[in-house]
Amino acid sequence: MALNNAIRRAASRVLPLAIRGCRRKSKVPTQPPNLCPFRRHQLPTPNVLQRSLPLFFHHYSTKPSSDEALLRVIDSEIQCAVESQDEEEAEEVPQGFPFKIEDHPGQQTITLTREYQGETITVEVHMPDLVTGEENDHDDDDDDDDEERGNQSSIPLVVRVSKKSGPSLEFGCTAYPDEVAIDSLAVKDPNNSEDQIAYEGPDFADLDESLQKAFHKYLELRGIKPSTTNFLHGYMVDKDSREYTTWLKNLQKFVQA
Repeated sequence: MALNNAIRRAASRVLPLAIRGCRRKSKVPTQPPNLCPFRRHQLPTPNVLQRSLPLFFHHYSTKPSSDEALLRVIDSEIQCAVESQDEEEAEEVPQGFPFKIEDHPGQQTITLTREYQGETITVEVHMPDLVTGEENDHDDDDDDDDEERGNQSSIPLVVRVSKKSGPSLEFGCTAYPDEVAIDSLAVKDPNNSEDQIAYEGPDFADLDESLQKAFHKYLELRGIKPSTTNFLHGYMVDKDSREYTTWLKNLQKFVQA
């Protein structure tokens, strides 16, 4: 009897330990281990991609089709302008040209200066008024000079003759291939205020013919004559081509920006 009681007590102690040991060995995780840490971040669904891709491509989209068409036209015009410049020979300053030329890129005009017997002559030369083709022929032999000049290219000039002190003379001229026409004449007094309206004399065409001829000779002696203005005509045509090409390139940069 004592032996049975001892066996029973030993079994009661061993059996719980065996059960606990079996539980440890048979314990299996309910979920597989997370071998790849990147799986924690869920991949975007197709709907998310469909919504995000248009925004991405809109951010990096090209220019509107209208801008692209405009750029193509500008590029073509630039190419034509450059080819035209390459075909034309640059106008060289003739030997003995009496004026110093000041030509600043981007400006509408050039300035000529010279000294003559204590006077300073300044000439402001504007872009030429070009006539590219013959206008309708006139059968009348009584066409006046204005109609004949209308068929010729010309250059507007502003000629100023000044001395060390006192007033100056300002001539508004138009240079044609064979002559320089005086359109206006004014006496400019530097002491006059801008608010004052000074009397500038009659229209040049209303002056006595002999006085008109004398002023033409006056300007000719100071270098304002056809041999000078014919060179200026070619020079200003070249400048007009250069400025036009630069203007087109500035347009191109603006549209591309």
